[in-house]
Amino acid sequence: MPFTIAIDGPAAAGKGTISKSVSAHFGFAHLDTGLLYRAVGAKVLAGAEPVAAAEALTPEDLKSDTLRTPEVAQAASKVAVIAEVRAALVAFQRAFALRDGGAVLDGRDIGTVICPEADVKLFVTASAEVRAERRFLELSAKGHSDTRADVLADVKARDARDMNRAEAPLKAAEDAVVIDTTDLDIEAAVAQAVQVIEARRSA
Repeated sequence: MPFTIAIDGPAAAGKGTISKSVSAHFGFAHLDTGLLYRAVGAKVLAGAEPVAAAEALTPEDLKSDTLRTPEVAQAASKVAVIAEVRAALVAFQRAFALRDGGAVLDGRDIGTVICPEADVKLFVTASAEVRAERRFLELSAKGHSDTRADVLADVKARDARDMNRAEAPLKAAEDAVVIDTTDLDIEAAVAQAVQVIEARRSA
């Protein structure tokens, strides 16, 4: 039986880590939908046309080691505002969400647009400053030279673009449970998510 969990939220709020932990806990398949947009963004940086890149996307494209760079993240955020790109990726995401055995999808518009009928909707958020610090430490560990100010500016720019775009803006679904990770460690955040999902599954 399909059981769909939609997890949305801004960059570096912890939704990816929570999603992976939740999928492992329940034995569900996991899709980081941001990788779809990063893969399209990477193709665009390599010279491809955005809509054509989205329409030709394959699961293999999601395995590239280059998808986690700041440049690809910015490119992903830019192609994500293109309605035709989003439309090309909707079928991929919805098919994944309805697979037997359960699915966890995380992104920006899963609970609002991709899977409005999801069994559980979570919105994971945190202050821009805390999210920027997390991203800064992550990038520094990988050898990137971005300053804290650069990363905070980048986070705020992505937030503004994601929240203000005309097509599927980032926002919590009306029936989503909000988990604010500003003052939570990852274990506590995952525990909250698991508690919400278990309550819904046993209802």
